[in-house]
Amino acid sequence: MNQNIKIHYPHSEKIYLQGKRYPFLRVGMRRVSLMPTVTVTDGKETRHDNAPVFIYDTSGPYSDPDVDIDLERGLPRLRETWMPERKGTQRYYARYGIVTPEMEYVAIRENMNNEALGISSYITPEFVREEVAAGRAVIPCNHRHPEAEPMIIGDRFLVKINTNIGNSALSSNLEEEVEKAVWSCKWGGDTLMDLSTGSHIHETREHILRNCPVPVGTVPLYQAFEKVNEKIADLSWDVYRDTLIEQCEQGVDYFTIHCGIRLKNVHYALDRLTGMVSRGGSIISSWCSMHQQESFLYTHFDDICDICRRYDVAISLGDGLRPGSIHDANDRAQFAELDTMGELVQRAWDKDVQVFIEGPGHVPLQKIRENVEREQEKCHRAPFYTLGPLVTDIAPGYDHITSAIGAALIGWAGTSMLCYVTPKEHLALPDLQDVRDGIIAYKIAAHAADIAKGHPGAMVRDNALSKARYDFRWIDQFSLSLDPERSQAIYQAANPQQGRFCTMCGPNFCAARISHTLCEETFTK
Repeated sequence: MNQNIKIHYPHSEKIYLQGKRYPFLRVGMRRVSLMPTVTVTDGKETRHDNAPVFIYDTSGPYSDPDVDIDLERGLPRLRETWMPERKGTQRYYARYGIVTPEMEYVAIRENMNNEALGISSYITPEFVREEVAAGRAVIPCNHRHPEAEPMIIGDRFLVKINTNIGNSALSSNLEEEVEKAVWSCKWGGDTLMDLSTGSHIHETREHILRNCPVPVGTVPLYQAFEKVNEKIADLSWDVYRDTLIEQCEQGVDYFTIHCGIRLKNVHYALDRLTGMVSRGGSIISSWCSMHQQESFLYTHFDDICDICRRYDVAISLGDGLRPGSIHDANDRAQFAELDTMGELVQRAWDKDVQVFIEGPGHVPLQKIRENVEREQEKCHRAPFYTLGPLVTDIAPGYDHITSAIGAALIGWAGTSMLCYVTPKEHLALPDLQDVRDGIIAYKIAAHAADIAKGHPGAMVRDNALSKARYDFRWIDQFSLSLDPERSQAIYQAANPQQGRFCTMCGPNFCAARISHTLCEETFTK
């Protein structure tokens, strides 16, 4: 394993903005320096400076040249001294009118450099507190994961991206999963889920947590299932409870828990074209059928909340009955589970536990908005977290595209976080390149949704890149792009001279070049 792994971005530097309420806060961002715009009038060359662009940064200490990285030692424990006597959750403090350091941190982070640019923003530390208090936003930050930089999930904030990694019985190892985690942070993953089902689950998760600057989630049922030698009938509340506590102690920031499945609703999925496609959902449904009783996840939900509250672990109410095909979208099985989730949201809030809702899945375009509207109504506007959705089922190998289409639309409609899909969805465990492709596809979708929602400053980067493109400032265009390495490689392969045109149009058909000439002639006249 590379013990000194670092992340580099072209023409960028790591900078930190200081907190005002809490001056000890240093909120990391990426500042991209831009070249000047050069114009020529009557043979005279004029240079106009372009302001640097600030970019939301998920890379943590890995992109700071002044921080030495040692994967065996782990990352610096950023939040360890913020509130050492803290006993409550972010929701608890928010309800009692207390703005925590985490709340100010995410407010600064969400706004990037808006204040300096003169862009007004409603996102203040007090606004963050109000949204968390109302349950419309969550800040997943286990007290025992101080390495994680605070981030927020809610429909009034930037749309976030979750990355799934994890080993299986057939593929991958500890070193590869840690490398995937760092890789995810480089390309913009806001949270990370370790879905390991193979060997060494505990050890893999420990290495990921100690080296991950973003919140980490799990599905505790997977490890509980391993503990009973993958025998569904032997699962029990005792085994599950011990697994929860084990993972809380390690520092997991949020749990996906499929507690919305009820015995009375399991049979709804049996008439589907594709049945159940959730691993956790299928296991719990089978357990309910075997024992002919309610799931222990449902009957012990209050106990689950009590455990999560001690560590401030957020609960992601998993959609075990999500549709696995567009044919099954928005059916009674899916919506019956959603109704139960609404009940569980209120029970979690009563115990000051942060909670958000998982959603589909596979949904055709015309049925997407209904999912958001129904979730907001039934689940009291708790943040919505969706896998895609995939809008067609005919593109194996390209499902990062089919799902990103749905993700952009559902993000615009009000979804707070998008779970990425890689090209290998339905086919195989993703490798590093698949992770990269999946994240970039979803960063496109999330950013498109942010623009459509009118998030403060959402178009600053777009406008800067567009101007660079019009000015033929190729380096700036690459540096501002979501994947600088790929965009530069594509251009340089076909345009070694980096002239004022590209091979798409050539010098004589380049619209931008003609437009420049027209402007110069008009100005001269």
